[in-house]
Amino acid sequence: MTVSTVSPALTPDTCARLGALGAATIYEAQGQRGSIDPAIKPLDSSSVLVGRALTVDVGPGDNLMLHAALAHAQPGDVLVADAHGYLGAGAWGDVLATAAKHRGIAGLVIDGAVRDAAELSDMKFPVFARGLCIRGTTKTYRGSIGEPVSIAGTVVHRGDIIVGDRDGLVVVPADELDESLRLAQLREDKETDYRRRIAEGTSTVELLGLGETLRAYGLD
Repeated sequence: MTVSTVSPALTPDTCARLGALGAATIYEAQGQRGSIDPAIKPLDSSSVLVGRALTVDVGPGDNLMLHAALAHAQPGDVLVADAHGYLGAGAWGDVLATAAKHRGIAGLVIDGAVRDAAELSDMKFPVFARGLCIRGTTKTYRGSIGEPVSIAGTVVHRGDIIVGDRDGLVVVPADELDESLRLAQLREDKETDYRRRIAEGTSTVELLGLGETLRAYGLD
């Protein structure tokens, strides 16, 4: 088991800005990079998740490494768990979530299943999962903590920034945080201007310069 000590600075103000900008805006601002499979959804659609990734190789049908990860996690971390897409057992429930909240963990992203959905939603602990399953897990798999994981094809490194909301999940590489935040704010400002111009009567065709393409298709 390997545990990385990488922990990039992530202030409460930066977290608030990322959460307000939203996953979709950040994804677009990064050049449409960093999205995680949309099959991994929030249990509670009102959830907003922002934090540093603590990556965990959980293995299918086992949750030993999640218990171990809690012992290493720091306040503000997001547990990003590769359960290999396995949906035959719920690797996380309300007891683990209670322990995570006590340690100040920001939330969980898991390519696998969880259970106790109602309790997790009531706790307001952000959980993004591929599915739900009431079946229990084993506790024998020797995985890893802090090593890169592939979450449904998207590679996440320890210390990357995770942003999630009802639109989905996006990964911001740790060394690109400032630039991603700057570009996301620029995009948000541009879209604010778009909404203003639409209210004044400008069409989306004009805004996006689609006239020539539509004329070529005989749709002007």
